[in-house]
Amino acid sequence: MKKYLKYLLTGTIVAVAVILVLFKYWEYVVNPWTRDGQVRAEVIQITSRVSGPIVALPIQDNQFVKAGDLLFEIDPRTFQASLDQARAQLDETGDSVQALEKQVEAARAGVNTSRESIAQAKSSIAQLRATIAKNKAEYERKKNLLPQKATSQRSVESAQASYEVSLQQKIAAEAGLRQAQSELAQSQANLAEAQAQLGAIGDANSQVRASLAAVRQAELDLEFTQVKAPVDGYVTNLNLRLGSQAVENQPALALVDINSYWIDGFFRENTIADIRAGDRAVVTLMTYSDRPLEGRVDSIGWGIAQQDGSTGFDLLPSISPTFEWIRLAQRVPVRIHFSDVPEDIKLRVGTTCSVLVMTGTAENGRNKAVPAAPKALQ
Repeated sequence: MKKYLKYLLTGTIVAVAVILVLFKYWEYVVNPWTRDGQVRAEVIQITSRVSGPIVALPIQDNQFVKAGDLLFEIDPRTFQASLDQARAQLDETGDSVQALEKQVEAARAGVNTSRESIAQAKSSIAQLRATIAKNKAEYERKKNLLPQKATSQRSVESAQASYEVSLQQKIAAEAGLRQAQSELAQSQANLAEAQAQLGAIGDANSQVRASLAAVRQAELDLEFTQVKAPVDGYVTNLNLRLGSQAVENQPALALVDINSYWIDGFFRENTIADIRAGDRAVVTLMTYSDRPLEGRVDSIGWGIAQQDGSTGFDLLPSISPTFEWIRLAQRVPVRIHFSDVPEDIKLRVGTTCSVLVMTGTAENGRNKAVPAAPKALQ
């Protein structure tokens, strides 16, 4: 009896072990997995906005830098000289604009003076018309009295002379009016020309704005001589040296953004049908094979590069031969973001890993701990 009990206990233990193995097999094989995973991150190509020799290089290859740290500095002397020149040009433009404003004021004063002259000439003509009418009436009256001996010939002649003088004065006043009108037209033309040369008043003036823009551009160029880190990250593949020529808009070094790491897992196309955004994923880095990292599926790629049909020799389509009885599954990228990465684990762009996706976990939020994948699946 004891012998049978011993066999029964042993069989039970073996059965439990087999069940556990099958459960793990289900968890690690039935769920999609791939050994074709890669660590990725945003790699920023650091470029200079201006050209010039490098005079300061306080960084080393593979050094960690924080956002705002100086990466390298370009000789600023040329750009400082350009800034000084732009500021001097701004001062000169300001003086020129002030002179043009004075010309506008003088031209406006000339217009006002011409208008006053016209008003004065019109007033004189009106007065002379009244005087002419008065002198004419007096001349006619005395001329009519002369046959009656009620006045003298001299008085008639004097009245006639006054009348003729007033006529000449009116003619002169009308000529003065025409002259004043001509001067007004010339003054208005001078005012329009001065206003055109000046443009808008104050900071809205185009010449002032152009000079201010030149100063701002020179300030920016001087500021661009100091190239700083835009994000926290690691400097990599540093080939710069002191005295090297930095070329405008040409990449000078690479900076790996430490806050942008993700995993690209390349799964066979026949295993991605059940993968959903938000599913839990187990990432086993080859560098840390016993330290599984957890993440979540962010997205699944919607396309891969076409191979067959691409242009080949003589512009003909390039078609790869296929085996009719074997059709290889294509690899589709699945993007996975880490949930948490311990500080002692150092992620490096391009290193490989195994990825296992726990399908169906996006909805139920299952949070039980997941061990590292077996060596056979790594």
